[in-house]
Amino acid sequence: MVSRERLYRTFGELLYVIAMSDGVIQKEEVETLEEILMGHPKGADIKWSFEYESDNQSDIENLYKKVIEVFSDNGPDMEYDFMLYALTKIAEATDGIDKNEEQVINNFSKDLLERFKNDIEKIKEKFK
Repeated sequence: MVSRERLYRTFGELLYVIAMSDGVIQKEEVETLEEILMGHPKGADIKWSFEYESDNQSDIENLYKKVIEVFSDNGPDMEYDFMLYALTKIAEATDGIDKNEEQVINNFSKDLLERFKNDIEKIKEKFK
């Protein structure tokens, strides 16, 4: 399990990935992000991470792989519901969800679930 601090930084990284998936972060996406994060107790930490990745123009493909790795190490978490909500809202912020944004959202759920299933299988094999 990863620290809660690391988990929330990773949320910001994933939100950066969704915002950049169409090639540019739009003003509406940032405004939506700020609205969503106002209601989260760690919103400032998540936003800091988002801004850090934006300032450094991080590669979204490598960052996405890192995000999945951290979430996989963390294991199932109730906060992932918030993450899916935030991803969807940010993607909808400008002219609805485009195919790149939809792919990130769908892949996030699919990739994370696949990692959890693989982890379960490894544990089962270990105890056979």
